[in-house]
Amino acid sequence: MEKERALKILTDLIAIDSANDHESLVADYLTDLFKGYDVEIERVSYAPGRDNLVITMGSHGPLLGFSGHEDVVSAGELENWQYPPFEATVQDGKIYGRGTSDMKSGLAAMVVAMLDLLDSGKELPGRIRLLASVGEETGEYGAAQLAKEGYANDLDGLIVGEPSNFDVRVTHKGVIDYYVTSKGLCVHSSTPEKGRNAIMPLVTFAQRVQELMDRHDQKDPVLGSLTHVISQVQGGSQINSVPDSAWLSGNIRTTPLYSNDQIYQELEDLIVELNKQGAELTIRYSFPEVPLPSQAGTKLAKLAQEVVQNDFNRSCDFTAGTGATDSSEYIQAGAFPIIILGPSDGLTAHQPNEFVKVDDYLVGCQLYQAIARKFWQEYA
Repeated sequence: MEKERALKILTDLIAIDSANDHESLVADYLTDLFKGYDVEIERVSYAPGRDNLVITMGSHGPLLGFSGHEDVVSAGELENWQYPPFEATVQDGKIYGRGTSDMKSGLAAMVVAMLDLLDSGKELPGRIRLLASVGEETGEYGAAQLAKEGYANDLDGLIVGEPSNFDVRVTHKGVIDYYVTSKGLCVHSSTPEKGRNAIMPLVTFAQRVQELMDRHDQKDPVLGSLTHVISQVQGGSQINSVPDSAWLSGNIRTTPLYSNDQIYQELEDLIVELNKQGAELTIRYSFPEVPLPSQAGTKLAKLAQEVVQNDFNRSCDFTAGTGATDSSEYIQAGAFPIIILGPSDGLTAHQPNEFVKVDDYLVGCQLYQAIARKFWQEYA
């Protein structure tokens, strides 16, 4: 594919404001790119305006999955941007815009690779399935839906195009987002003894849960320590009233040494204990994800590393990630290997003036083709 067309596909995607919603616009654009080709296109609706997209090419042979999410995070305060976040500005060898790094460059490079393979005019010895998901940034629920509905069941391997700077990320931490709500009784602040302050049990919970999580001090040899952050606190209606409701949220990044199930039980035991002491607390979770077990020993990881090093003359290490990806959902679909490999370095992901280097993106377009051909050869 000509450089100009490959760049246009990425810049067009960036110009679509899919910040935490409206992913169907991305699905529409990608669907149009594949019209006229002998491929299977399926729209899998999560909610109005939020369509996952599944595109399968090839008729036989090993099936390689390409995974990319259609959503991006919010642009935040626009005055912090040097370039408009949804206009895709090319400047000094970089493309600026929301999602350039995380991860429309990876998604676009996978799409370009598929189109180039289809345009090659040669019979393909294998298949590729693109899994373009909604809601990755807010809970991986698009990937969860696709996994649940069987779209990953027959994969022989999966590449997630998240930023990796051409290293092969073979493992990452899990995540538990939780919310604790406290109920009290509202009265005038001059007679607090007649009410029940909803904030105070949360203060106790925050102190106790941090002490509890700090005791999980064993370090995974690759992923390091479990981490915990109280990230939001809110309560009360005005300064001269005893608050009758309050809530806080916390974020835990888990490792295989402390399973998500273990952490759930510990959090809920603490809630029960505090409620016995007079609190009225409840806890809920928002799209928790398990860690990705190490893929370092898989044929796919070694194959991808070999292609990056030998075909593109780039260094390529096996690395670990602290953030969760759609991998946490797809590992529940089968025993196939999963790696994370993308063209961006990820250093500006979720930040103002997010960018990807033009040359890195174009290399990514070629890399995914090369890996697909090697994969078909090795898995035949």
